[in-house]
Amino acid sequence: MIRRAQPWLGTLVDISVEGTASQDAVTAAFAEIARLHRLMSFHDGASDIARINRALPGDVVRVDAATWNVLRLAGEIADLSGGAFDIACAPWLVDRQMLPSPAPEQARPSARTSAAVFALDGEGDVRKRGAGWIDVGGIAKGYVVDAAVAVLEAAGVPGGCVNAGGDLRAFGTMQVPVAVRAPGAPGQAARHIMLCGAALATSGSYFSAREHRGGVVSALLDARDGHPLVSTASASVRAGRCAVADALTKVVLATGDCAHPALAALGATAFLI
Repeated sequence: MIRRAQPWLGTLVDISVEGTASQDAVTAAFAEIARLHRLMSFHDGASDIARINRALPGDVVRVDAATWNVLRLAGEIADLSGGAFDIACAPWLVDRQMLPSPAPEQARPSARTSAAVFALDGEGDVRKRGAGWIDVGGIAKGYVVDAAVAVLEAAGVPGGCVNAGGDLRAFGTMQVPVAVRAPGAPGQAARHIMLCGAALATSGSYFSAREHRGGVVSALLDARDGHPLVSTASASVRAGRCAVADALTKVVLATGDCAHPALAALGATAFLI
């Protein structure tokens, strides 16, 4: 067994794999994580996301295939969720000082749906449709986990787990015990499950909730109206892909619906604590 961890994506990414000959594969997986982090960071001015946010309506931005795929999947989940999840929610997060302004010289944009902000033209091309900002923080961490798993599988690793701060995916022969935090006491476990050949993601406001302008906000929100999600509940989603599980946790948390149609459409299941 090999286990290594590195700080990426605003958290600690832990990779565990079976087979002592997998050191090079783990190194390659971390290299891919680092590459995708640079592409999709909201904070890095050279990232694909930052370049899209700075673009003016009518501009076409050429992005990496991975970024384009994340935007495509995010748009699909926005449609399936009725807008409960939408990466064009960034202006609300900037307003609440959860994110820095990506373009301080621009007026605060009013477009807050993906369809109003950008369109995917040819593969790799993103056309800015309206003044707006996007943040893929609610889906990219899961996508990066999937990408690292793909590197490990391509290298012939028989089994393992990639865990990015609680968004994790087990693959191959490895069975991974998972303790899901109790939202009201995040230092304790509320549920224990065994994960094998699947991904699990959990979202809750227990670490990010804080007072702001006389109210309480968090890094999570209902993208339909910007309402901050600050309840004591957490949502966990199991799916085949971690990117899907990651995004759908926000849908379940926003709607309170563990049987939301988006889950069945993407082969996922969920539970609330």
